[in-house]
Amino acid sequence: QVQLVESGGGLVQAGGSLRLSCAVSGYSFSTYSMSWFRRAPGKEREFVTAISRSGAGTDYTDSVKGRFTISRDNAKNTVYLQMNSLKPEDTAVYYCAANRGGTSRYGWSYDYWGQGTQVTVSS
Repeated sequence: QVQLVESGGGLVQAGGSLRLSCAVSGYSFSTYSMSWFRRAPGKEREFVTAISRSGAGTDYTDSVKGRFTISRDNAKNTVYLQMNSLKPEDTAVYYCAANRGGTSRYGWSYDYWGQGTQVTVSS
């Protein structure tokens, strides 16, 4: 049974930091690219960042470049999202997702999804 379990969300003040984790089980983690998406209240889900199978390649949406860092530990079957300098507009439910193919910004290309973790940034 495939499981992606996010953790680390919470309430933080603007300018603060959070580190999200996504623990994976049920498939060969190192053979999948991983990504983080988010859905803000009243908005569609959007791509945040992706990391290749090896971790050598990453991609970020412009609004988080320089503030967010994606990483993965294939020995621990876990992908991380370090979020610094958080802004109120980062408030959303954050989802991790797994893609058997390469990194992608398109949600439809992902095979597995987690349940999400809430991140709330107060001003």
